[in-house]
Amino acid sequence: MSLVLRSLAVLLAGSLLFLALPSLPAGAAPSGPPIRIGGTLALTGPLGTTAIAHKIAADIWVEQTNRKNGLLGRPVEYVVLDDQSKSDLTRSLYERLITVDKVDLVMGAHATAGNLAALSVAQRYGKIFLASTMLSPQTPDYNMYFPAANAIGPAPEKSFANKVLDALASTGRPPKTIALLASKFPSVHFISVGAREVMKQRGVNIVLDLEYEFGTRDFGPIAARVKAANPDFLWIGAVGVDGVLLLEALRKLDYTPKGHFVIFPAPAPMAQSPDTKYGLAMSLFEPHPPFTDNPVAAEFVKLYTERATKAGLPYPVADHQAALGYTSWQVLEAAITGTKSLDDKVLAQWLKANPVNTIIGKLRYDCSSPTHACDDLYRIKQVQGGRWVSVWPKEWAAPGAKLIYPAP
Repeated sequence: MSLVLRSLAVLLAGSLLFLALPSLPAGAAPSGPPIRIGGTLALTGPLGTTAIAHKIAADIWVEQTNRKNGLLGRPVEYVVLDDQSKSDLTRSLYERLITVDKVDLVMGAHATAGNLAALSVAQRYGKIFLASTMLSPQTPDYNMYFPAANAIGPAPEKSFANKVLDALASTGRPPKTIALLASKFPSVHFISVGAREVMKQRGVNIVLDLEYEFGTRDFGPIAARVKAANPDFLWIGAVGVDGVLLLEALRKLDYTPKGHFVIFPAPAPMAQSPDTKYGLAMSLFEPHPPFTDNPVAAEFVKLYTERATKAGLPYPVADHQAALGYTSWQVLEAAITGTKSLDDKVLAQWLKANPVNTIIGKLRYDCSSPTHACDDLYRIKQVQGGRWVSVWPKEWAAPGAKLIYPAP
């Protein structure tokens, strides 16, 4: 059994254990009917390896909030359903949450495909929609949509590629040739199409340009083409475990890339696989200074590590995915506290006018972009010593860490 499959098995067992864990002890006692916030997460299926981090983060926020006397003096209840990583099911479940379960507010799903489905329902019913993970040109112009993961400025399809190339150039040995692989999953495909143009503009020779279906598990044929192209650098436009599966397939062909980047990998499998050393990815948060200089972030890291360890998760670390999940709840809390209201339109108007301090940085929604936060807060992380550490820009690097390329 491959490391990826073993990790998935451990993750499933851990997530079931996590659901049975007792809640944190309560202090203050909120009263009255609960404020019910509904949403779905891909707790099973291809996206389950990362969605469980969002579930843990949400539960931590709910428990912290209820210990602080809830919201508006009322307890908070998170009504979360498993959408099984299926967009059609996600759409149906949000219909149910709004029309049958009659939740007060909705929170986004996990990953772009599910969130696009959920957002269409929220828009039809005039609900504010906060998404932790969605990035796509297909996002409708909806003035009550507020993303956390889209803290990347007005042109994410260019920003990611430029940031990666700038980081590699800082080593003094920028790649001259790149193999570009792109899953057809909406967000990573969108970014990779933009990356193709950036690479051409910067004079990098794309020696292999290949798209593949989301859900692919046999990467042998793709790996053979990567080996034949033998690029200086491998761009893997993927989400979840795809990058690890590809690199496992490359090892079987006795080929190791000189360097590789995966846009949104499943954190645990890529950090722990022997085939993914020095892999790069995008990140908004890692559990080390200077990120944890923020006391709220430090407390979240502590609680998440405790919870994920008790749940038996293979990588019990409060990194990018966990922080995104927590950040979305911080944004919602700020709006409710700032307005003393649960009215969707009132909350949306407040967020358009007020910045929110979160553990990933200050989020603003007062710029011209209807689908992105205003500022680019993304950094680049790298697998070093079996864990992820931030390496670029230099001011956000982990203490003593620097970007390593080409791989030794």
